[in-house]
Amino acid sequence: MKKILVPFDGSANALRAIHHAATVAIEAPGVEIILLHVLDPMTFKSQAALLSPDELSRFCPVEAAHVIDPAREILDLAGVGYTVRCRVGAAAGAIASEVYESQCDAVIMGTRGMGAIANMMIGSVASHVVHLVHVPVTLIK
Repeated sequence: MKKILVPFDGSANALRAIHHAATVAIEAPGVEIILLHVLDPMTFKSQAALLSPDELSRFCPVEAAHVIDPAREILDLAGVGYTVRCRVGAAAGAIASEVYESQCDAVIMGTRGMGAIANMMIGSVASHVVHLVHVPVTLIK
């Protein structure tokens, strides 16, 4: 069975990536979608100072459930099977770790579209993922 990781942050581009992943899964029966939400501890600066890494990890599924609901709805309507995962950490590294630990065959992810100059100066999660993993990465804009 082929596994495709779809990182999901709730953005419009991530929604387009979910639609694309659903189409791929429909056209290739036996594809398993792994839907991943990454909780960046920096998002919870004030709370993160008070929360241990274990506590942040326990908070992750609750946070992910709210963000991932639109993606679940799309996949459910398409009749596509999926697994939901949540990780705490920097997005690119967490995505790469999930790719290797889950033995994914590909990644389909949205881009933020920061523009060439911003991307060159600070990089993007998508760019970092492309460099960190050794599986095909499809970027959806």
